[in-house]
Amino acid sequence: MREPGRREHDSRPGPAALVRLLVVIAVLAVGAGGVWLVARATTPQASPTTTDIPALDIEPARVEPGTAAPATDAVAGAQTGGGHVELPPRGASADPLADWAERTAQQVGIPARALIAYGNAELALRQYQPGCRISWATLAGIGRIESDHGRYGGAVLGEDGRPSTPIIGVALNGSRGVKAISDTDGGALDGDTTHDRAVGPMQFIPGTWARYASDGNGDGLADPQQIDDAALAAARYLCVGDRDMASADGWWTGIMSYNNSVEYAQKVFGLADTYARQAHTAAD
Repeated sequence: MREPGRREHDSRPGPAALVRLLVVIAVLAVGAGGVWLVARATTPQASPTTTDIPALDIEPARVEPGTAAPATDAVAGAQTGGGHVELPPRGASADPLADWAERTAQQVGIPARALIAYGNAELALRQYQPGCRISWATLAGIGRIESDHGRYGGAVLGEDGRPSTPIIGVALNGSRGVKAISDTDGGALDGDTTHDRAVGPMQFIPGTWARYASDGNGDGLADPQQIDDAALAAARYLCVGDRDMASADGWWTGIMSYNNSVEYAQKVFGLADTYARQAHTAAD
């Protein structure tokens, strides 16, 4: 059965082809009107995801909302300005994104496959919404809290970008610490026909996924369990309303919209700042 927000496509490029898709991930211009590659559902409105997973037990950074945004570090193989991807130098790998991810993974402790997804989402938004200035490090901070980069509960993040076991959160039934959200998708994404549950590496609830479902790996499907799709959807969610995620106010507003918790935002800040600084050190 096809799930809502998912579309089929004949071509299924693997991770090595991601860097070649950067200029078309967000939108494919066809004729005068254009055809969206990201899935576009009409209902319902977006809403915050669940709280972070307690088992990860991350100490929040001691920063106040509204202070400077976390440090950022550019994804290798692309310019930081101008919104276009540079061709790799002659003799370099045909996939600079994958090369960058392999090098950076050793320094930051994030699986290279997850880094490809976060970096790919940053590069795609440079094309689609360059004013947002979302960074891979911010997406990585969220991914660490929400699912340990697709590894929560002992799952292994595969080369296809999917956890070995689907990641599905607790029922949003209004019990202590969670919102009450009745089922919106007939259980298609979360298997629950009574209440919604957050799903996938970036923990989207079905209602939010219906609005921001994205195809980050160019396989013609928008799947919240697939980390390229989920990371791109998270980037688009954070960039809504022409938000600038490189400014202090924009960054804190964006993260608080993802999860309306100061402690959560402080944890993401600390992680994102650390990841960016570690990656910069690795590049030196």
